[in-house]
Amino acid sequence: MGNDHFMIRVYIAGPYTKPDPCVNTHNAIRVADELMEAGYVPYLPHLTHFWHTVAPKPYQTWLDYDAAWIAVCDAVFRMPGSSFGADGETALAKRIGKPVVHSIAELKERFPVPRADIHQE
Repeated sequence: MGNDHFMIRVYIAGPYTKPDPCVNTHNAIRVADELMEAGYVPYLPHLTHFWHTVAPKPYQTWLDYDAAWIAVCDAVFRMPGSSFGADGETALAKRIGKPVVHSIAELKERFPVPRADIHQE
């Protein structure tokens, strides 16, 4: 995928619990995969679901963990759908000055992936 130093990190915020965590995780993985194929580096908090099944943590632990990732991302991608958690993640992103986008087209327009044939120092 090229030079890691210039890769654009995107936090994916979207519905998890309602109406179905499995369906929502499936949908989020599809978005993450599309972003990865387009040259972005997606972070998908939905995958902590599997971690939680092995080593459960209090809900606040996961919120704090996700907040740490939001702090180091380049942008937050807000998937459609009602979600108290994703609304909180996008509110945090805005408070700390991280841009929030609502579509892949908007992400590509605002944060074009650097071309691999351009060498930057």
